[in-house]
Amino acid sequence: MTEPQMPFSSAFFFFFFFLSSSSVSESAALATRPIRALVAPIKRDDRTSLYTLPLNAKKQEFVLDITGDLLWSECSPKSHHPLIPCKSHYCTYANTFRSPLCRATRGPIDKHHCTCSVAPLNPVTQTCAVADLTHRSDLLLSATNGRSPTSAPVSVPRFVSSCAPKSLFVSLPSAAAGVAGLGRSRIGLPSQLSKSLSIKRRFAICLPGSGSSAPGVAFFGDGPYFFLPQPGLDATRVLSYTPLLKNPTNPGYYIDVKAVAVNGELVRFLARVLAFDADGCGGVKLSTSAPYTILKSHVYRAVVKAFAEATRGIPRALPPMVEPFDLCLNTSGVGKSRVGPWVPRVDLVLGSGQNWTIFGENSMKRVSSDVACLAVVDGGEKAPQAAVIGSHQLENNFLLFDVAGSRLGFSSTLSFFRTTCSNFNFTSS
Repeated sequence: MTEPQMPFSSAFFFFFFFLSSSSVSESAALATRPIRALVAPIKRDDRTSLYTLPLNAKKQEFVLDITGDLLWSECSPKSHHPLIPCKSHYCTYANTFRSPLCRATRGPIDKHHCTCSVAPLNPVTQTCAVADLTHRSDLLLSATNGRSPTSAPVSVPRFVSSCAPKSLFVSLPSAAAGVAGLGRSRIGLPSQLSKSLSIKRRFAICLPGSGSSAPGVAFFGDGPYFFLPQPGLDATRVLSYTPLLKNPTNPGYYIDVKAVAVNGELVRFLARVLAFDADGCGGVKLSTSAPYTILKSHVYRAVVKAFAEATRGIPRALPPMVEPFDLCLNTSGVGKSRVGPWVPRVDLVLGSGQNWTIFGENSMKRVSSDVACLAVVDGGEKAPQAAVIGSHQLENNFLLFDVAGSRLGFSSTLSFFRTTCSNFNFTSS
């Protein structure tokens, strides 16, 4: 006697029920699984040399500004909630690092109602505007296990941000929806993500190289942070660390540079300007809005002179200067290596005892097929900082900003490890 067979329709029903139940269980597990980190692609805008990352469902791009204290954009009723009162602690946080150029505030609506006014700052033009502080409801980022995105985008509720007038968008990429401030403010992007999602108060950026069409990557939260090819490089394994210094006047990130060396030889200049004074002047700041490193004039002259002497055997370009650079080489006399043009290395000698080594890939900027220039510019004698390390020097470097621990992890160029910032796997697992 043969065993009874289940009707086809019943079998199909149970199979479908099993798949549905498995899908719901998996979705529930993903929803309840704690988030360790978030990830977003970083794109380079060739016209402005600025970097952007998408932060909402519309994939609108926000300019990446590691010196900014908050996120700002044009306001729309659909994405923003009512304004924040001026007596709110958020209002205090938003005005902690108000630029001296942005003193004006808007008065109360009437004697019974006072809304918070803030001064969002354009990181390129250094202009500001008086605007309202509000909540936005459309912030979205993907969770990651450090190897790839792992789930549907994660919503960040009631994110504090600033409105901004269209006039503040001058010199930004044409597609920019606003600016994302990643500075050490309590309402900066890293701090708000940490508080809202209970992830570690740290973030990492890896800017794509100038010639790359593929994006770099930003992480918010804990590692690992893997880069292809397989089995993958966990960038945390190749980092050196140095303290992050706090400037009382702005939310930017500063590092303790004691000296500069070219080809292993210390450059002679007045070293005390590398530390900032009680008024917040001087110091060495990191920037994603300055395309090239900016040096105070007497530091600039000393560094350029030392590099010129170290490369005296290499023919100069004709003309020898290409705006905005003063020292350009004929690349026909320069060898090539895995880490860029074969030129003397530049070392930032740090107070922690480490050296941040800058190889040819980051010290030189190719301006034509046969000309490359030392990618530093003169900031003038009255420059507010002794040095601003610009984005060209940061490209293809993995930088981990441990905000809670006040330290910076840095890799030097990832090309040294046979990978790049564009080698994160953005294919969802």
